Amino acid sequence: MSLAALQTVRTAVRFCPRRITPILVRLNSTQASSPIDPKISTIVDQISKLTLLETSSLINELKSKLNIPDISFPAAGAAPAASAADEEAAAPKEEVEEKTIFSVKLESFETKAKPKIIKEVKSLLGLSLVESKKFVEGAPKILKENLSKEDAEKMKKTLEDLGAKISLE
Repeated sequence: MSLAALQTVRTAVRFCPRRITPILVRLNSTQASSPIDPKISTIVDQISKLTLLETSSLINELKSKLNIPDISFPAAGAAPAASAADEEAAAPKEEVEEKTIFSVKLESFETKAKPKIIKEVKSLLGLSLVESKKFVEGAPKILKENLSKEDAEKMKKTLEDLGAKISLE
């Protein structure tokens, strides 16, 4: 660090409140917080050299060996292609499960019903009036995710009665 930069930092620290100074000192520190175990370092190096398929099989093996249950995220984006292909090859689909978790999506709305829909969105999502207006004007958008079928149908009926077009996903 140059002398001018060091003097600038010292001046800034001198005028900072006392509670910020330790944070600045910690952020500028070049010392490692704790030494890394060589055993862990070699494991990290070996894992970083694995391909996607090898990583997928490693994860599956660790889950089975450590009895870690699979966690499902219904609203998550696309799953990794490798793990999806492995699951399909391992267990072919015999039955199609009925969908139990839904997302309510505001597709469009009637212009004369816009104020009513904004008020309903405000109460459903707990947004301010301005945020609700921006949300409704940005349609199509997902209102709520991870709803049961009953709750999704109820919300859909309420909004359709006001003049909105709603779809369940």
